[in-house]
Amino acid sequence: MHTLSSVEELRELNPFIVIGCGGGGEKFANFAGVEAVGFVDDDPRKHGTEFCGFKVSSSLLDLIKETDARSVAIMLPIGAEGTALKYAVQAINEGKNVVTSFRSLPLSENTSLIKFAERMNVTIKEISPRLDNIRRIFGVAPSRCTEMLPKINYRHKAPLVFVGGTSQECGKRTTTRLLGKEAIERGLEVGVISTDEMGLEQPVDINFRAGSLSVMDVAAAIMGSVKYLEEEKNPDIIFIEGQSSLTERGNPHPRGLSASILIGSMPDATVLCHRPNHPYRKPRGIKEEIRAIEALEPTKVIGISLNLRNISDRSIMEEYEKRFGLPVVDVKNGGASRLMDVIMEYIGEI
Repeated sequence: MHTLSSVEELRELNPFIVIGCGGGGEKFANFAGVEAVGFVDDDPRKHGTEFCGFKVSSSLLDLIKETDARSVAIMLPIGAEGTALKYAVQAINEGKNVVTSFRSLPLSENTSLIKFAERMNVTIKEISPRLDNIRRIFGVAPSRCTEMLPKINYRHKAPLVFVGGTSQECGKRTTTRLLGKEAIERGLEVGVISTDEMGLEQPVDINFRAGSLSVMDVAAAIMGSVKYLEEEKNPDIIFIEGQSSLTERGNPHPRGLSASILIGSMPDATVLCHRPNHPYRKPRGIKEEIRAIEALEPTKVIGISLNLRNISDRSIMEEYEKRFGLPVVDVKNGGASRLMDVIMEYIGEI
């Protein structure tokens, strides 16, 4: 009843004042046949500047008086629900229709707003995430959009090392933990973030199952964790455990998760884990994974951590060093020390 499913429904509510001078506001104003007559934003840096052909205002009430708008479109990001609610109440109180997005103000959680609109005899509708379509295809869907964290953009101050891999179950968690332990033994203040609920072994400062989050929230969760660590510990170096792989065959679903963790980490250096003769995964391989990592994020793969659980001939390490031109170690048998030397040397160079 309160969900929009077509541009035609928007056109019937023309013209609009649009709240939010960002990506959402621009997309809304660009809908074919939708007429915008003004824009409002709370950011004082935007006031008086031009956006989509209009001067950005600081006051919705002023624009309502100055324009012939019939409706207000609230296109704010997740995390701005309080501001969105303020503008929705103002608009309804002035007798204007309201269109929200699920990111700005999900109506399923604001039934009192619906009742207020009904009492004022105005329309209130939401551009929903259309989870009904997912339910129609799969027979199941989340009850609401799972994207919920505010978007932040935080760049770490301490050197940061990302531990990626060519597949699942290839040694990322162990490598991250043993590198953290080695750094502590060298007298460094260390931050370690595990992106899995199984990251229970010390030294780990923060662990959470990144796969439980919306992919849209993963990068924010990583950046927020790094920011928290830097404020709490002021670490000399940070290690972040990756998940799965960017290139693994046979299981495409976690690859987006892998990319989100890497992007949120913004690492200075990357260590790549690999498990030769993996018994139940199908990695594409080291070369392909290095290419994918360095193409996705401006980082450098500086060493390889081999999981030798399914290998009896340790000469494979020398073979891999020659083939890939990188230091190759077994972290469970003293290799963490050599890998830490490589990391410190590279950090010193950059």
